[in-house]
Amino acid sequence: MKTVVVTDIPRAEASTIEAFAAHGVATVHEAMGRTGLVGASLRPIQDGVRIAGSAVTVLCWPGDNLMIHAAVEQCRQGDVLVVTTVSPSLDGSFGELFATALQQRGVRGLVTTGGVRDVADLRSMGFPVWSAAVNAQGTVKATAGSVNVPITVGGTVVRPGDVIVADDDGVLCVPRADAQAVRKAAEARVLKEAESRAAYLAGELSLDRNRLRGVLEDLGVRYLRAGEDGTAEYGTAGDGAAEGGARHGRG
Repeated sequence: MKTVVVTDIPRAEASTIEAFAAHGVATVHEAMGRTGLVGASLRPIQDGVRIAGSAVTVLCWPGDNLMIHAAVEQCRQGDVLVVTTVSPSLDGSFGELFATALQQRGVRGLVTTGGVRDVADLRSMGFPVWSAAVNAQGTVKATAGSVNVPITVGGTVVRPGDVIVADDDGVLCVPRADAQAVRKAAEARVLKEAESRAAYLAGELSLDRNRLRGVLEDLGVRYLRAGEDGTAEYGTAGDGAAEGGARHGRG
């Protein structure tokens, strides 16, 4: 494996990154055509936090966090550190000291396929983390890896400078080259959702607003009054409903 540290990576425009943070993972994911999620295995250690930032990528060896130390130098204001290993490892390669150094540089959070520790400290200092595990098992600093190279996280390729969006719903990667187009699509979706929300508050049904009645009909779904499908019809209290229900249950 080629071991390198790539410096001075290009990043998306700050205004675009901030727009993604405002919209959140689910909205941007839908706007991207339901692509870009890193999978359900990475979960936040905190609640109610939503971030977006430029990816600084790290490829480590299992049980070794040497390249995270090298990556800190490459981080700047508004970045998100994204860490994976050459083969699966859930060791706790990241903790409060790393978070302190990254927070001082303006890094917005960590995404890792490995484990983290010092989670009480991470929460109290307000450093957001999405990880595959919480694990006190420590690591060594002995094997070279790479910083700011393409990595794979949950089947999604993350390239340095891509936009990472993360919240309670998970983690999403927006390719830097597509960021402007995805931002426009996300803004259009937000407007559409606002119109739908207003319609639902006014009592309109989603079946009608989304023109789904025809879909149900095409799929052969029938509407029947209770009892028309051959099952017992339940009455109201006092007119034999309990007796009818008992007969139906035995049948």
